[in-house]
Amino acid sequence: MQSQQQIRTSRGKGLVFGLLAMLAAVQASANGEIGDHVNDLKGHLGQYSEEVDWLVGKYDGVVDSYEAKGRKAVETQQLIDFWEEVDFHSAIETNYVPVYANIWQGIYGIKQAIEAGKPVAEVRAEQEKLNRAFWQALGAVKLASQFQERGLLAKIQTTESEPTTMPETLEDIKLRLDRVVAKYAEQLPEAATTIVHDTYLHRFEGVEGALIEQDAALVEDLEKDFNVTLPQAINGNASVDDVRKVVESMQVKIDRAKELLVAAEKKRKDVF
Repeated sequence: MQSQQQIRTSRGKGLVFGLLAMLAAVQASANGEIGDHVNDLKGHLGQYSEEVDWLVGKYDGVVDSYEAKGRKAVETQQLIDFWEEVDFHSAIETNYVPVYANIWQGIYGIKQAIEAGKPVAEVRAEQEKLNRAFWQALGAVKLASQFQERGLLAKIQTTESEPTTMPETLEDIKLRLDRVVAKYAEQLPEAATTIVHDTYLHRFEGVEGALIEQDAALVEDLEKDFNVTLPQAINGNASVDDVRKVVESMQVKIDRAKELLVAAEKKRKDVF
């Protein structure tokens, strides 16, 4: 029988491996220049921590101004400018897209509440959500820095590379769907819709032939998601959380598709 210490150690290892898998699954390339710092996270953790403190202070100052002087005293565009000014922006964008989307959701939560003249208590509630997202993001980057230091994460590419196998393509599709949520949270629905269409045309259509042989109904279901369900959610001004639910449902199906294709390839190799 295992001791309590052995059980705790086993659970701890399981958590670490689970977090590693999470980060590896969502680590991304980024379009355009993002700075060499993203491939030296450990060397920039102090900077990122200072930037998060700075951001929290800046957003608090905006809300304080709103509370003291009202809507006319606040330039809400600053809420976006603050976030885009810091290097931490690209550090989290390239390592953990889901929480990157949460940050944008929080920023716009404050922005829209102020612009609508909501009570300060409601604005503070949105601010607290944003602060939680910042600290969660900093924790994710710190964890990624440890794995990066040990060579467990691939170097982040600043230009997009093409996947070479069908399982890699399906993982890339999942990542692109995370970016759909991020762009939608960023209040860029047209960009989100473009990613959906491009992902379907340039990624999913490349694997659907092989997948039809394994599960035609699954392919039909995903085709509907790409061409109807997700675009309708985006164009219908659904909440970010509702768009995320559609994406998460699609990602579960894509995981199933990957399992089927991997099993089919293994069976083919066993035969030959």
